[in-house]
Amino acid sequence: MEITKHLFLNLSILIILLFFGFIFLEKNKKFTLAKSSIILFFFVMIWICIQFSYNPISYARYDLRSIPLVIGALYLGIGPILVVATIVIRSFYGIDEGFYQSIMLYVPFSIAVWRLYPWFIKQLPLRRVFISICFGMVIGALTVFGMELGNDNSYWLDAWFAYLVIPAGGIGIISYSIEYFKENIQLKQQLIKAEKLKAVEQMGAAISHEIRNPLTAASGFVQLLEDDHLSRQKRKEYLTIVREELRSAERVIQDYLTFAKPSIEMSKEINVKSELRQIIKLLQPLANKNSVEIVTDFSIIGFITGDPQAFRQCFVNVIKNAIEAMPNGGYLTISTEYSQNYVTIIIRDTGIGMSKEQLERLGEPFYSTKGKNGTGLGMMVVYSIVRAMDGNLHVESIMGAGTTFYFEFPAITSISKNN
Repeated sequence: MEITKHLFLNLSILIILLFFGFIFLEKNKKFTLAKSSIILFFFVMIWICIQFSYNPISYARYDLRSIPLVIGALYLGIGPILVVATIVIRSFYGIDEGFYQSIMLYVPFSIAVWRLYPWFIKQLPLRRVFISICFGMVIGALTVFGMELGNDNSYWLDAWFAYLVIPAGGIGIISYSIEYFKENIQLKQQLIKAEKLKAVEQMGAAISHEIRNPLTAASGFVQLLEDDHLSRQKRKEYLTIVREELRSAERVIQDYLTFAKPSIEMSKEINVKSELRQIIKLLQPLANKNSVEIVTDFSIIGFITGDPQAFRQCFVNVIKNAIEAMPNGGYLTISTEYSQNYVTIIIRDTGIGMSKEQLERLGEPFYSTKGKNGTGLGMMVVYSIVRAMDGNLHVESIMGAGTTFYFEFPAITSISKNN
């Protein structure tokens, strides 16, 4: 069983190469092979099969060249090219009886498979695997028949077993692997497409919900303004409401734009302590309404670079969420720490906190801890702005004990100013 042993060893090498090839393609999804590169790969495989063939008889080379020939011909439609390459490569090992038998076998094979290629591609995956195995068995049987024809060879039983089982089995394994790999790619593409469609649906629903409310209110008051008998004071009051509702819709749109395009429009020096004081002054009424006491502990020095407007938008969202997380009152501590390389901003509340699952999903598109009362836009914007300003954000939370946000931004080391 020397032929069987050698062919089985060669098949093992081919399967190992195929395995590593699939791993490489899986890990490098952006890597694509040109058709010329694929054809060259099959040339190399044919050469390896012939080079490491088993030739106990001078005119006979027992190898697995039929595997790359059948796979390339059926799945890529390059049968004639591969057959020409096989004949050329085989000629380097001698123009003998085996060379002429190769021509007689593979030239008709290339024509037949080239004509069958369009039909083969349209078949179902499992049927393609079955057809490939059948081709492998036919080629193997014809190969041994040609070798045995007119020659007294004691290897006939070993050759028949080896060529009917090993090439067909190898072709079956490789063909099934190709089908599995193709199906896996298609499923991933469908999943990506489904996720994109889901994101579009969620975004459309969120935009519709968040913008429709202020626009509906504004539209209602515009209709009231059409009343000719409306007093001047009421008209002014309604116009103020309409303006506020339109600003609310504009803020929602701005949040989406910030998330979709988190680039910083301008880069200026930001006095962290001064900006935080302005934000606290803006949100102090909301804190008083919720019985929240704001405690500050700012370092003397703290300058970063970025967009002041984006910075304010980021921390207005975080501090506003922290205040709303304490509906029964509590303490909100805002502090800063300065080092040579970073400015750290710490915002700690004593609110309801978040579970581990909520913490892991924080900042996820369209996810909000407020349930139906929020769309998740605020934290999406926060994460986008922090990334755009080359910062880092770390959040810790305990249910019933509160939440702490740690913001870290690159400091301006060349500036050392006192406030």
